[in-house]
Amino acid sequence: MKAMIFNGSLERRSESTSGRISQYFAEELKKLGVQPEIFTLADSGIPLFDVTLTKTPLAVERMTQLFLEANIHFWLAPLYHGSIPGVMKNCLDWLEVTAGYYEPYLTDKTVGLVCWADGLQAMHGINTMDVIAKSLRAWPLPFSVPVIRPGLFDPEEPTKISSLYADKFNKLIRIATSRKIEKIE
Repeated sequence: MKAMIFNGSLERRSESTSGRISQYFAEELKKLGVQPEIFTLADSGIPLFDVTLTKTPLAVERMTQLFLEANIHFWLAPLYHGSIPGVMKNCLDWLEVTAGYYEPYLTDKTVGLVCWADGLQAMHGINTMDVIAKSLRAWPLPFSVPVIRPGLFDPEEPTKISSLYADKFNKLIRIATSRKIEKIE
């Protein structure tokens, strides 16, 4: 089983919030025998979405292949001004290049959602990602993790995810990796 961890932040540093959460998911998935791949938006080279192009950019082709090959997705996003980062939405908009496929977009992919904010509003980002995932024909899990960033890390070990959020992330991973989709023919 392949899992794609979509780091929707523009942070490149591994010690950033998005980097630490991405690494946590990758390590936990490996323990379950799942092959994780972290897609870091900041390093992807995805251009602005442009339907007038006659050729799909190479970075978009690579991204599309990764998104389609993964059995499960975990989308991670910071909350900026009430929503996910625009560059994350731009990246997802590029999945339009799959519109002509037999199974376009993210048909039947399982998506786990995580959003963090400094206050209590992270659910806004979860709701945005939920709508996008459904529009792309994916199955967002009914359990998601809105994070209040000041409680994300262990106060004794600031580089470690707190037990509260480790439990929530692990529950999301368990649900995602145990979900089976039966296609209706």
